[in-house]
Amino acid sequence: MTAELEALVWVAVLTLFMWLPYVFARIINLGLITVLRYQADDKPLPSWVERAKNAHNNSIENLIPFATLVIVASLANISNDATVSAAIAYFWLRLVHYILHILGISFLRTIAFAGGWLAQLCIAYQILTI
Repeated sequence: MTAELEALVWVAVLTLFMWLPYVFARIINLGLITVLRYQADDKPLPSWVERAKNAHNNSIENLIPFATLVIVASLANISNDATVSAAIAYFWLRLVHYILHILGISFLRTIAFAGGWLAQLCIAYQILTI
């Protein structure tokens, strides 16, 4: 397995666990039965809970193009220092983005998001020019 595919697996695993904080917060604040019954609730949740859910959704949305690029690069036998570095950077930038999103630090979160976007562009550039 290439380093890029391994990075993709780690990004997918990270994304698989991103639902836990906001679901556990809902259970703690609303009760297990209420959460399991999908009952409407008027009880306000901490603002970080909504941010955690938004961060998870954002990660899912960005996983699709990242996975596509990594898989296409792998199928085309394109793996070099640029693609490896970009894939590893993407993982760390997504982790940082998730944490900063939950903490509500929007300026730094935006920088992490842009870095992940640039990492994807780097992989795309390698695919399209090699």
